Amino acid sequence: MDLVQAFEALGIALASGMLVGIQRERGGEALAGIRTFPLIALVGAMSAMLHTELGAWPIVVAGLGVIASMVMGNIFNHTEESPKPGITTEVAILVTFLVGVMLGTGMREIPVAIAAVTALLLHAKKTLHRMVDRMGDHDVMAILQFAVITFVVLPILPDRTMGPLGVLNPREIWLMVVLVVGLSLAGYVAYRLLGERHGNAVAGLLGGLISSTATTVAFAKRERDGVVGAWAAAVAITLASSIAFIRVIVEIGVVAPEVAKDFAVPFAMMFGMLFVLGAVMLFKVRGKPVGDNVLQQKNPSELKAAILFGAMYAVVLLAVAAANKWAGNEGVYAVAAFSGLTDMDAITLSTARNIRSGDVTREVGGRAILLASMANLVFKGGFVVMLGRRDLAMIVATVFGATMLLGAGLMFFWAW
Repeated sequence: MDLVQAFEALGIALASGMLVGIQRERGGEALAGIRTFPLIALVGAMSAMLHTELGAWPIVVAGLGVIASMVMGNIFNHTEESPKPGITTEVAILVTFLVGVMLGTGMREIPVAIAAVTALLLHAKKTLHRMVDRMGDHDVMAILQFAVITFVVLPILPDRTMGPLGVLNPREIWLMVVLVVGLSLAGYVAYRLLGERHGNAVAGLLGGLISSTATTVAFAKRERDGVVGAWAAAVAITLASSIAFIRVIVEIGVVAPEVAKDFAVPFAMMFGMLFVLGAVMLFKVRGKPVGDNVLQQKNPSELKAAILFGAMYAVVLLAVAAANKWAGNEGVYAVAAFSGLTDMDAITLSTARNIRSGDVTREVGGRAILLASMANLVFKGGFVVMLGRRDLAMIVATVFGATMLLGAGLMFFWAW
């Protein structure tokens, strides 16, 4: 490390420590604040710079010195009137020291990101505590089940292609399960924290992250029972359906990033159509609350639901491969229209995978996903007709019809 690099590392260490120190100072922390944290980061950086000359001993001695300083600081600052003790500041001190060590070894982006996240976590103390207080046992179980799906099931699955047509890879299939469940779980947690308290628009948007079909069914029933008006239900259904296109964009971006940029535009246009129409309708119901526990959303990370989606994804993957092999483009479109009726995730992920592998062309794949999304609108519109009253059915038919006209234009005229 030359002189310029050394000064750069020390300067970044100073700034990173100050970032954490500012937050601790504002929090009224007596143990360490805006002066101490930058010094701790500098100690870490300097000890790491001595590593090449003296080995690991400078880091070990400096680390022990930081720990001893924490212990002495706690002893001298302790009084009977002190609030309930915690170790947050002590852990932040150790993190800041290690950030300095990482910077001293030549690393840049990772330690700076760690320092920023540390400061953010410290500052968000009240928000995080409020969030945990609002969570029930069912919500905690959802997060734990997602951890099992991701960190227990995924690693043990074989990573090789098997089965007919050579398109089934157990680990890849389950990875798609993790992606879809993760998106739905994020929406579930957000809905539990916000959706039940902030009206039809937020309930629709967050409900769409979990399941736009379930949201459509729930609001159609509530409109039929007179709990919400036709326009209020239409707002939630429209906004929930718009979010389905955001999910499509995200899923394509993860599975086939090479086409994500081009595909994002037409699907963003579909999202924009529904979102704008939902926003316009929102003026008719502005200020009217949804009510408590409006959707009663199910835990999206239950193992049974994850296995069912994995099986559905595998079936759609096989169906698309078989249709492409024996029926050509028309077969792919038929599978997309049929599978898109009930679920958009499976056909989107399977088609994106086939585009990435070259089994399906960009043009056929893009049109297939768009066709599936329009079939999904038809499916949800059917629920509205069956479960809602005539006024709601007319509004939703108009909104979905306009969106499908846009989709038809994109299918025939967009340069995929």
